[in-house]
Amino acid sequence: MEKPYILHMFTPEKNLSPFDVNMALDAGWTSAIPYLHVESGEIQALVQDAIFSRSPGGLKRTGIFIGGRDAKMAVDMVRSAAKAMVPPFEVSVFADPSGAFTTAAAMVAVVEQELATKFHMDLKGKKVLALGGTGPVGQIAATLAAKAGAVVKIIGRQLEKAQTIATLCDTEFGDGQTQIEGDADANKAELIKDADIVFATAAAGIQVLSAELVAAAPQLKVAADVNAVPPSGIAGLDAHHRGNPIAGSQSGAVGVGALAIGNVKYKTQSALLKRMRETDKPVYLSFDDAFELAREFARSS
Repeated sequence: MEKPYILHMFTPEKNLSPFDVNMALDAGWTSAIPYLHVESGEIQALVQDAIFSRSPGGLKRTGIFIGGRDAKMAVDMVRSAAKAMVPPFEVSVFADPSGAFTTAAAMVAVVEQELATKFHMDLKGKKVLALGGTGPVGQIAATLAAKAGAVVKIIGRQLEKAQTIATLCDTEFGDGQTQIEGDADANKAELIKDADIVFATAAAGIQVLSAELVAAAPQLKVAADVNAVPPSGIAGLDAHHRGNPIAGSQSGAVGVGALAIGNVKYKTQSALLKRMRETDKPVYLSFDDAFELAREFARSS
């Protein structure tokens, strides 16, 4: 009898995301086993319990998924998991806390595609504002855009927190090369004047860019909002936007809504879960891998 495909799903939270469980099973994993309230210091023991219970051949049907709500913790857990492997006893690991890595990858990829299609430009040198950007989606979207050459600012309600998060993104996710900055929500009216791109990544139901600020953005080209819950995060942009003009924009900006982003996000997460299951050699998957795939799906969608 063939061994089942077992995905061990670790989360520091009290619940595992039902979304991620559904995605795993739909991607062909036979069982998705939850481990709740997992602390970073427990990763080594959990990983080694998983790898030493099967032969190297059986380990090809074993994987580890890391969830939660903290991007840095997820990245740290991937690193800890990698260190815990004892080749040839080794399994694939995929981190996607709160779907942040695949959602952020999809957002940046779709924006990049709209920028190329509508304006014949790429992200290099473009000024990006990640509004409500201190959460995990904002952090990773900012990082990916900066790695693609954009000049990025993370905007939050509190200046000190936004600056702290920007530094974290640069040092922990951007290898000290991204030069992301933090700024305060109170300064949006000034910052929007030379922004080329806006990411709205605040909590659902919070509008981070008003109609007045949309109209006051003379260089705005593309705005994206991951929020599907009314009111929209950006005035004049709704969940169905797929490169549609944003109402009230004086610069001819186009919008990307939650459904367009979600379509690419879904395909990306599914493909990465399948890659884990189908690979002959263990892989360690994070936001860079998600972005590479999301770019392919954005170009073909």
